[in-house]
Amino acid sequence: MNKIKMILSLGCIGSLLEGAAPAQSPVTITLTGATTPGFEVPADFTGLSFETQSLLPDVDGKYLFGPANRPLITLFQTLGIKILRVGGNTADRPGVPVPGPADIDSLFAFARAADVKVIYTLRLRNGSATNAATTAQYIAQRYQPQLACFAIGNEPNFYFKTYVAYHDEWIKYAAAIKTEVPDAEFCGPSAGGYPVWSHDFANDFGKSEPIAFIAQHDYPCGNGMLATDIAAAQDKMLAPQLQDEYRSMWRSFVPAALSNGVPFRFEEANSFYNAGARDVSDTFASALWGLDFLHWWAAHDASGVNFHTGDKVAAGSANRSCWYATFWSSDRGYDVHPIGYAIKAFNLGGHGRVEPLTLSNPDGVNLTAYAIRDGRSLFITLINKGHGAGAKAAQVTLAAPDISKNAAVIFLSAPDNNPAAKTGVTLGGASITDNGWEGKWTPLAPDQTGQCTINMPATSAAILKLPLK
Repeated sequence: MNKIKMILSLGCIGSLLEGAAPAQSPVTITLTGATTPGFEVPADFTGLSFETQSLLPDVDGKYLFGPANRPLITLFQTLGIKILRVGGNTADRPGVPVPGPADIDSLFAFARAADVKVIYTLRLRNGSATNAATTAQYIAQRYQPQLACFAIGNEPNFYFKTYVAYHDEWIKYAAAIKTEVPDAEFCGPSAGGYPVWSHDFANDFGKSEPIAFIAQHDYPCGNGMLATDIAAAQDKMLAPQLQDEYRSMWRSFVPAALSNGVPFRFEEANSFYNAGARDVSDTFASALWGLDFLHWWAAHDASGVNFHTGDKVAAGSANRSCWYATFWSSDRGYDVHPIGYAIKAFNLGGHGRVEPLTLSNPDGVNLTAYAIRDGRSLFITLINKGHGAGAKAAQVTLAAPDISKNAAVIFLSAPDNNPAAKTGVTLGGASITDNGWEGKWTPLAPDQTGQCTINMPATSAAILKLPLK
């Protein structure tokens, strides 16, 4: 099928003000099909990022990442995690031991069992090129199939005074590593903010060094420690204007990466930095933000996103409880936080080729939409980020003659459509547990004219699966 034409007409039903009629906000989504194939979202798009310190055994000598941790392996597979990045501030923190052979062996045994590849960060700050090369050689000789690439240092823009100084040191480290591992691949610069470093890194090394991808970090909502007004922080996370931050980030370094033929990836990202914003980054609002973040960057040629996570993460020189965590450890195994549902939802409808769409939204409903074609199916993800007083529900009417009768929908929901909900989140009517996920797709039965209608509340998301005739 060379051309797809369809229109999704969304009549959004607003909350009823006392004595007033329901507000109607029409939104129209049009897909006309791409004249050339769109960007193909990689199978390993979704990943997680952990502190290097998490590779070390706990006080009882047990490893988080090890082949015996079956609940974590199952959870990775359930969520669809394909790349595990280890780094964070503890990769370069002098007081944290550099992982040794036993720690590395356990990590890669886990990676093999979970079927993930590893982005491994080598110490740069207060480290040595010789030691980094020795570690790289140990990994490459034993675990090449599970290795994605090596990163040299974490967020070097915070401890090098200039990019030039970092550039010169990176060359020394890369040369030492290639002496021991001639086919080594790298990613970088792993900058925290400062996308100009990624721009310059792509221009300096994109065509001359074996760069697997440009690695950039992003926390678009700002400093979590300053997010003391919960309502304001939640509004910021769900505001349409946040996409202006994404566009600015894109313009600052992505053209340089693509012009040099190098992919780019957010090897570390989340909502707010410094471990997130309490009562915001750990709520259902983060699920809607996270799903939108993943799709926006997939639609703009990113090769993947690794959400930073852990029970605790480094925030400057300290470790803090992690409010943006994908999951936390518990007595039962692992409790999946709302953002984990965003990862799963993306993996249900986020793989294939990106399809262009246009959005007619005269009333400015806080809704985003993304389309991806996977073989003979088209997936459309709708994210209604409207919340609070005046938030509008949507009645979605779909009319498309090329859709078969086997269309279906799945919803991402919170109790009472509450953006502050921390528990009770469901995807397809089911929660995600250590044992897996049993959510269901709901059939969309078209009427005699070929139309079907779904009701989509505010503060929710839906994924439409549309098999094509």
